[in-house]
Amino acid sequence: MILGSIQIIYADSTSFGQRNLKKRIAYSSVSHMGFIISEIGSISDIGLNRAVLQIISHGFIGATIFFLAGTSYDKLCLLYLDEMGGMAIPMPKIFTIFTILSMTSLALSGMSGFVAKLIVFFWNNY
Repeated sequence: MILGSIQIIYADSTSFGQRNLKKRIAYSSVSHMGFIISEIGSISDIGLNRAVLQIISHGFIGATIFFLAGTSYDKLCLLYLDEMGGMAIPMPKIFTIFTILSMTSLALSGMSGFVAKLIVFFWNNY
């Protein structure tokens, strides 16, 4: 569980310095894997079930966000975040889906990322 916590802190702190969109998403994905390691480290059936829930949730979210990052690169030929201003104007549908999935990955209330992380935080001792 300690290794998972260290991985979460390291990946989150490293991702803030990234200007490349795909690298930032990759570090976010590494951080989510820290949650999974933390759950597997609990060595219980419930912990493994929570890890599977997190894997499924992050699998759908992460794969779609990487796909949308690649699609936006194909259309705009931009990969660095400071150059991507005004992305909503040329491709509003991709921007909307990307924003919703980013909020899901951040674990906003009522979304799949929220449910998976809520279970990790509150039921870790049971």
